[in-house]
Amino acid sequence: MNQQIILAKRPTGMPDTTHLPLVESAMPEPDDGQVLIRTIYLSLDPYMRGRMSAAKSYAASVEEGAVMEGQSVGQVVRSRSSDFAEGDFVLAPGGWQAYAAVAGKHLRKLDPADAPISTAVGVLGMPGFTAYAGLEEIGKPQSGETVVVSAAAGAVGQVVGQIARIKGCRVVGVAGADDKCAHVVEAYGFDACVNYKADDFEDQLAAACPDGIDVYWENVGGRVFEAVMGLVNDFARIPVCGRIAHYNDTQAPAGPDRLPGFMGRILVKRLLFKGFIQFDYAYLRDDFARDMSAWIRAGDVRYQEDIVQGLENAVDAFQGLLSGRNRGKLLVQVGEDPTRS
Repeated sequence: MNQQIILAKRPTGMPDTTHLPLVESAMPEPDDGQVLIRTIYLSLDPYMRGRMSAAKSYAASVEEGAVMEGQSVGQVVRSRSSDFAEGDFVLAPGGWQAYAAVAGKHLRKLDPADAPISTAVGVLGMPGFTAYAGLEEIGKPQSGETVVVSAAAGAVGQVVGQIARIKGCRVVGVAGADDKCAHVVEAYGFDACVNYKADDFEDQLAAACPDGIDVYWENVGGRVFEAVMGLVNDFARIPVCGRIAHYNDTQAPAGPDRLPGFMGRILVKRLLFKGFIQFDYAYLRDDFARDMSAWIRAGDVRYQEDIVQGLENAVDAFQGLLSGRNRGKLLVQVGEDPTRS
């Protein structure tokens, strides 16, 4: 039997196991051109919360009753595709399940000799590419500028800050725990990191950015966004990658309407805001693969993985992702990884 986590019903607020139950189903059989993949690592990413909603977005919602979508790294156990053989390691849109039958055209073969296979959904995969493309094309950091990165200890934020440092910027992270802040400074070379849960967060952020903020990588929203907006310089660039503080909102925030003042600040300071999705910049993939691989080999980019054991723990892990509990790139190890000793 196969194990799957399906979207049984659409959540309001934080999703739980009533929305995402673990079920058993028949083992899938590959058709012509498909392969049967045993999942090793399931990637958990913030965008998945949007897929659970019926609201119109840049990609189709997961249908109720369907397997929850997600990228995975796995091993081919049966092949009906001439491009893949039993034993191959692959990146696949396998979803939240232990086994998946996927068309060969949707797979990318992985070589464990090149890099740990888990990095295909992390620093060398979608999160790393998101950081690379958004910073290169929207942030455009210049040497000597100040770059502030929210969710700095997360899968995307950790890479954004290191690329900005490579480009000669002062890099200030924002995270939700003191140990996260210490990690991004010590492991990734950030110049400073501020805990947004501190009572004097706004004062600490201002002290860490004495020359203002030239690039703000927006992953979070909420209190962090409001503090940053008081410090941005003229012509600051703000790549909008995510708004995780608001993904489980069930009503509009309390308080006065701040939109007119915000629009005024955009005008007066000539700010550039641009939302983006990583696939908008597919033309950069070869550049990304070349540059990121070189930076990792040189030790200029490091990464942290947070690996949770067992598909049965995926929902709890996803709740932790949405509330900031993870440290680094969040993965669920669904099956044995024969490439790791």
